[in-house]
Amino acid sequence: MTPSHYEIRLDGRLDPRWTAWFDGMTLTTTEHVTTLRGAVADQAALHGLLRKVRDLGLPLVAVLRLETEPLLDRPH
Repeated sequence: MTPSHYEIRLDGRLDPRWTAWFDGMTLTTTEHVTTLRGAVADQAALHGLLRKVRDLGLPLVAVLRLETEPLLDRPH
């Protein structure tokens, strides 16, 4: 099974050192939002990741499943 890619947005700032705790996901911050992006193996892994977010106490803004299949390769 191919992992799915997700973007998770949190209201608040996390220091880049938290990257390791989030299984190597890319962590970026703007003034008030932290964004986690990366591959998630399956639904169980996604729920584990969301539990970590909950444990931090930062409000969850969005969870987006990202398109990984190029548009040109889709059947018509």
